[in-house]
Amino acid sequence: CVLGFIPVIYYSVLLCVGVPVNILTAVALCRLACRTKKPLYYYLLAVTGSDILSQLFIIFVGFLLETAVFHRDVPTVLLHVVSAAEFAANHASIWSTVPLTVDRYVALCHPLLHRQISYPARARKIIAAVLVLSLTSGVPFFWWSDVWRDSHPPSALDAVLIWTHVTIIYFLPCSIFLVLNSLIIRKLKIRQRQQPCQEERGPPRRLGKTTAMLLALTSVFSVLWAPRTVVVIYHLYVSSVHQDWRVHLAYDLSNMLAMLNTAVNFFLYCFVSRPFRSVVRDIMLLRGGPLHPRRPLPQQQAPTNASNSSLYSGNNKRSQRDSTPLSPRRNRKPS
Repeated sequence: CVLGFIPVIYYSVLLCVGVPVNILTAVALCRLACRTKKPLYYYLLAVTGSDILSQLFIIFVGFLLETAVFHRDVPTVLLHVVSAAEFAANHASIWSTVPLTVDRYVALCHPLLHRQISYPARARKIIAAVLVLSLTSGVPFFWWSDVWRDSHPPSALDAVLIWTHVTIIYFLPCSIFLVLNSLIIRKLKIRQRQQPCQEERGPPRRLGKTTAMLLALTSVFSVLWAPRTVVVIYHLYVSSVHQDWRVHLAYDLSNMLAMLNTAVNFFLYCFVSRPFRSVVRDIMLLRGGPLHPRRPLPQQQAPTNASNSSLYSGNNKRSQRDSTPLSPRRNRKPS
C-alpha cells in the first residue's frame, strides 16, 4: 500500500468507533419503532443493520484481515466469496435508503395515499425484499478482479462488472435521490407559501426535521462515494493500479472516504432528532424506556398553586353534583 500503515490505523479506528455506535443506533431505533410503530424507524433500522454488515465484511474481513494480516495469502475461492459478500453488504447499505426516500416523498406529496400504503408490516416486507435483492446482486461480483494485483488491462468481463457496480452503487440510487428530493423540496416550498405563519410553527416543523435528516443522509452518501466512483472508472479506461502508483493512492483514499459513510449516520440522527437523542440518553444511563408513550397521571395534572387548586376542586365538585342523581330531599315534592 502506498500509504503504509495509515489505512490499517484508519480502518481499525473506524471499526472500533463505527460498530459500537451502529449497535447503539440499532437499539435506539428498535425502541422507537416499538414505541411509535412508524415505518420511518424500520427503514432507518435497515440502513443501520446494513452498515454493520458493511463494516464487518468490507472493513474487518476485507481491508484488515485479508489485506493487512494475511496479505491476500488465502485461497482464491475464499477471496472471491468474501468479495461477493462485500458487494452484497454494500448494495444493501445503499439501497436501504431508497425505500426511506420513497416513503418520505409519498408522505409529503401524497399524504392520503401514504396513510393507506405505509404501515410497519409493509415496511418490513419492503426491507426484506431489498435485502434479498442486494444479496442476489452480489453474486456476479464473485468474479471481481483484484485491482491491486492484476497487472493486465481490464477484460470485457471486468468492464461489465465495473459498470454494473457503479450503476448499482452510485448512479441509479443517486438519480432516485436527486429526483425525489427535488420534488420534496418543491412541495415544501409550495406548502410554506400557502400556509399562514401561525400554522408553520406546528406539525410542519417535525416534517422539516425528518426531511432534513433524509437530505443529510443522501447528501453525505453522494459526496463520500463520488471519489470512489470516479477512480474506478478512471482505472478502467485510463491507467491501472499496477501501472501508476497515483491511481493506487487515489483508490485507497477514495475507499477510506467511502467507508466513512458507514459510521456517520448516528451523529446525523443525534443532531436532527430529539426523540432519538432522548432514547440514546436512556440507553446510556441504563434506563428502560416505555414501549408506549406515557399518559400523565391524575396527580400530575393537578395545578401547583393554591388558587388554581381551589378552582380545580370547585370545578370538580360542581361536575360531581351535575353527574350524580338528585338527592331524595331535592326530589321531594312540596306538600
